[in-house]
Amino acid sequence: MTTTAPTSRTALKAHATQLLPLLKENAARTEADRRVAEENIEALTDAGLFRLTVPRRFGGHEADFGTFLDVTSELARGCGSTAWVATLVNVCNWMVGLYPERVQQEVFGENPDARVCGVLAPSASCRAVDGGLVVSGRWGFASGSLHAQSASLGIPVVDASGQQTDQGAALIPMDELTVEDTWYVAGMRGTGSNTLVADEVFVPEHRILSVTRGVRGDYPTEHTEEALYRSALVPVLALVLAGPQVGLAQAGMDVVRASLAKGKGISYTFYERASEAPSTQIQLAEAAQLIDTARLHLMRAADDIDSWAARGEYMPFETRARVRMDTGYVARRSREALDLLLSVQGAGSFAEASPLQRIWRDQETGSRHAVINPAIAGELYGRALLGIEEQVTPLI
Repeated sequence: MTTTAPTSRTALKAHATQLLPLLKENAARTEADRRVAEENIEALTDAGLFRLTVPRRFGGHEADFGTFLDVTSELARGCGSTAWVATLVNVCNWMVGLYPERVQQEVFGENPDARVCGVLAPSASCRAVDGGLVVSGRWGFASGSLHAQSASLGIPVVDASGQQTDQGAALIPMDELTVEDTWYVAGMRGTGSNTLVADEVFVPEHRILSVTRGVRGDYPTEHTEEALYRSALVPVLALVLAGPQVGLAQAGMDVVRASLAKGKGISYTFYERASEAPSTQIQLAEAAQLIDTARLHLMRAADDIDSWAARGEYMPFETRARVRMDTGYVARRSREALDLLLSVQGAGSFAEASPLQRIWRDQETGSRHAVINPAIAGELYGRALLGIEEQVTPLI
């Protein structure tokens, strides 16, 4: 193991900013190839941005979630698909830090740049055998699977009689899985969110994490002094998905401001420069405020996760429900901001040559992830505020 000194939040975000020209240059190819360009993966690796949540014991940054979201939202200014893959890999790497030391050694011991993808839904069947479970199943939407060495996959945990006793996450090497090419979508095309298939794969007991216990903050890691791996499971898994939403909205702002600076006009009006029109000024200001609002909620929720973990206390139920609400709110405000920006830019936004149409499609797709759903988030948060014990999901 190699212990490293922590890298500052400012430095890590600066690494992401330095990669923006490369990510923008490769964005169209990433989309066309339906996988993140290898130059992007190599650059992220070299910059240490797949090590955000790897324990410092293995040479990782062990960065808090405020830092995580600063980095991933910045990456989204360059390429939504790359930012999404970086998000999912880093959060799955964080989950490895919840497993016992033995598992962490197996994943990061010889390669601190190891990448893990994952799907939480338990879409599998299992049978108990001596020392573990034999797993067969199919897991859709496995973002980052084309660049991962392992996958953490949802499974039903069963006893010898076949009765389900728990819900778990099984850590499986990618060379024991098959990747089915199923990701044909309108947006986030480069994420490679294909289907993983397991056929009678043996998973030893130590590589099975209890999700049921994890939702309550009961993790098997022996390193309880490490605050990052005391963070609340579901708030983390939900909130990280909102980071790229803010970054994509900011990417739209970057494109529109650059266009306005070049003197773009407004067709069928007397405005030779759209920037001189009060309507443009107001819409741009409103979009900027929506992005700021989204970012403020994003970082407030990240601070909640980090501060409760730092205190060694598990986040209370109502606060966890609010983080789910914040996640959906960030997605809504980001979409609204981009909608205004598209109106400022006009129909030209949808020309294939314009990066705005890809930014728009990426945001519309990514912000519809089931865990982000603002309506469901509002329902569960409202129930929590009213003290209604019966909930609509166990994932809070």
